[in-house]
Amino acid sequence: MNTVSRRRALKTLFCSSAVMALNLLPRRTLAEVAKSGLNFLAIGDFGTGATDQKAVAKAMQDFAVKNNLKPDALLLIGDNFYGATNPMPKVKGKSVPGESAPFTVESKRWQTDIEAMYPQSAFPCPQYVVLGNHDYHDNKAGERTQLAYAKQADVRWKMPNKWYRVDLGGGQPLLTLIFLDSNLRDVSGKDQKTGKYTRASMTVEEEKAQLEWLKVELAKPRAPFTIVVGHHPIYSNGDHGDTKPIIAQWKPLLQKHHVHAYLCGHDHDLQHLEMDGKFTSHILSGGGGAKTRKLEHPERTMPYGKDVHGFTHISVQSDALIFAHHGVDGALLHRFTKRVDGKVEIG
Repeated sequence: MNTVSRRRALKTLFCSSAVMALNLLPRRTLAEVAKSGLNFLAIGDFGTGATDQKAVAKAMQDFAVKNNLKPDALLLIGDNFYGATNPMPKVKGKSVPGESAPFTVESKRWQTDIEAMYPQSAFPCPQYVVLGNHDYHDNKAGERTQLAYAKQADVRWKMPNKWYRVDLGGGQPLLTLIFLDSNLRDVSGKDQKTGKYTRASMTVEEEKAQLEWLKVELAKPRAPFTIVVGHHPIYSNGDHGDTKPIIAQWKPLLQKHHVHAYLCGHDHDLQHLEMDGKFTSHILSGGGGAKTRKLEHPERTMPYGKDVHGFTHISVQSDALIFAHHGVDGALLHRFTKRVDGKVEIG
């Protein structure tokens, strides 16, 4: 083994050992849930309407009841609806010619897959939403329907634009949330087989406008903690891996402005990544209901990653931003704390 390879192997072994040691904290300490400050539950890649989505939704309700917790918001981080809402009927396995009914604000799935799945009795709070690739691709103009649903009176579904900002925590906010549309043209618009831009995505004009808006918002005064939320990961060890166009556009801004965390989904798993020399923590919560996928790109050591269904509890205190992944049985899988100065504490 040459010197470079030995150094690399020793570094990997050291990092892995350190992460394992940090995770050997007493489970009693890890299980504590703070009631003060702000509390959120986050899921991505959930909108199937099927058994796994129902199981995760129930786990979220059970978690809230067990901990006597009324979340300040649900964070719905894309792929909110999978599949054609009203597909063409089939006879002997073949589709019958004719158009299927469009996906509208009156479609039944709003009640079955959103309102009843995450009931107001358990979650009397806003649902802050971003768009995923399936929200663009599976139903014609599906992204516009989701924006339209948010304009109705007395709905918890909040998406005033494809990108928007929310400051929470009272007169002196604890947290700035910046919600982005990650469906850039090079991310969602390109057919990977042909290389042509034939799929629904943001327009070039929207992409430019969002980027300029992001620069302005990050330069403005913000709360002590900032989380940016998008559907596609910047970095991921999961099935899809890193998203290069987003790395190019957003990573330098997150680093420059000391964004504490980037929260996303797209890969159907739960992850936590810390990048050498980078301020921002990367949290993937893609276990909300779609079929999980193995982490096929483990190029880097990370504190946690597993292909399981589950949700993420986020607690914001005056001096701490706490992320906790929970499995579909409610069990704590991984937890870490992010301090204002960027320090990360596992457990």
